Amino acid sequence: MKAKKLGILLLSALAAMGCDDNTGTLGLDMLPTSDELSAHVTTFDVVTRSVKAENIYSKTDIGYIGKFTDPDFGYYESSFLSELNCTDHFVFPEVYHENESGTQGTGEIAKDSVTDIRLVLFYSSWFGDSLNACRMSAYELNDEWLEARTNAANYRYTDLDFSKYYDEKDLLGRKAYTAYDASIPDSLRNSTDSYGNPLYTPYVSFQLDNALGNRILQLNRAYERGENDYFDNADKFTNHIFKGVYIKNDYGDGTILYIDQVAMQLQFLLHVTDSDTGLKLKKKVTDDEGVAGSDSVYYGWQTFFASTKEIVQANRFANSEKIDEKLKETGWTYLKSPAGIFTEATLPYDEIYERLAGDTLNSVKLTFTNYNQKNDYDYAMSAPGNVLLVRKGKVKEFFEDNQLTDNITSYTVTHNNVSTNQYTFSNIARLVTTCINEKNAAKEAAGSSWDEAEWEAEHPDWDKVWLIPVTVTYDSSSSSAQIISIQNDLRPGYAKLQGGPETNADGEVKNPLKLEVTYTTFHDMKP
Repeated sequence: MKAKKLGILLLSALAAMGCDDNTGTLGLDMLPTSDELSAHVTTFDVVTRSVKAENIYSKTDIGYIGKFTDPDFGYYESSFLSELNCTDHFVFPEVYHENESGTQGTGEIAKDSVTDIRLVLFYSSWFGDSLNACRMSAYELNDEWLEARTNAANYRYTDLDFSKYYDEKDLLGRKAYTAYDASIPDSLRNSTDSYGNPLYTPYVSFQLDNALGNRILQLNRAYERGENDYFDNADKFTNHIFKGVYIKNDYGDGTILYIDQVAMQLQFLLHVTDSDTGLKLKKKVTDDEGVAGSDSVYYGWQTFFASTKEIVQANRFANSEKIDEKLKETGWTYLKSPAGIFTEATLPYDEIYERLAGDTLNSVKLTFTNYNQKNDYDYAMSAPGNVLLVRKGKVKEFFEDNQLTDNITSYTVTHNNVSTNQYTFSNIARLVTTCINEKNAAKEAAGSSWDEAEWEAEHPDWDKVWLIPVTVTYDSSSSSAQIISIQNDLRPGYAKLQGGPETNADGEVKNPLKLEVTYTTFHDMKP
């Protein structure tokens, strides 16, 4: 028995087969008592090709800076911009003063002025050569950025034209560096607190003009007097005080820093005070007559404004033209991050429906196998650890809406780099049935006016999925390893995958992937 209607799930068959909820039925209406079921496995060809990831959605609190040239894919260069957060109703510490009786003191600043100011970029990891000589420049963002920041579409994609948002004349500083700072003694580099947490974090520091620090301080004192509202929140701080920074690589090839935080630190002359009374302390006796010395003061740095998850950060990635050469290779496909190459697969939905219209899909398995990758040169890229399989037409909304996989139109898997060297999607049956039912619903709605060629021309991506390198974040407080975020992978990586659109002399694809389908068939056993 084979019926034509879709969408009726056969629960008894699913239980017998031990299948999960990723199961669909193609065309089965009912199961007569005289039927007998049997399970089968068949395969369908899947054609793949490499597609250029020209601009990808990037929502991250990490800034990527540097340039790296790979022998196979050419160079890519990264730069980023970041605003600085200001806590609501922020005010600087008080200038020290005592009460009339001289028994209590409040405040800690000895002099109401900024003695120094710097911009510090903290990082905990990098890719490439740790001793490679590099240089970066920092610029303050301009007024055009204030207009662009009002619409996330203007800055969330990695092809952003940063040149519009800074001026060369607004250079804040320029600094040479290496990822591993050999001037830091091991005693400091390896120091930890009582819990074993590191006390040192690598950084690159830009010395800024003191005039900037004192301008910020005086505007804040005016805010305390009620003369402006510039420190009410982060948005007003950005619009009126400091628009943010653009960090650009301008020398060096071979290192990418992963910047965890951008911080503006100000230095003040501070009093040493008694912890109980708050009174400023005097230095020890300094002469033979026992006269106390001057006030005990010191210069102290504090971070007042820094990049956080709540404010805007944006990355730009520029790839060399060698990426385009890789796209022309047809005997395989590639994954290349960041913002390099995805793999597109065309799934044979029509053929599946034609052959299995009256059967139950128990599972549909799709595997991407990658070739062994070269490690015969320094700092070779590894295969992306996690990938997302998503319908091509759903890619934009998936990332922009910060979606998680639904195991219908989107799936994630982890690379098996130990035994199989594969990305294996063990059951995408719900994707297959969803897409087939989508087309059949359109056909039923159109009735006699149905034109399949016209519908497919209007929906050219209905049978296509993209394989995309991603980073997956889990809830560390949950014992079930629950996923809380899936974002485009912005770290360097690549995989060369079996497949590709290359054809033989007869026009047949040489190396299609195999879609493995397990299905249940019911046989009428009546004589």
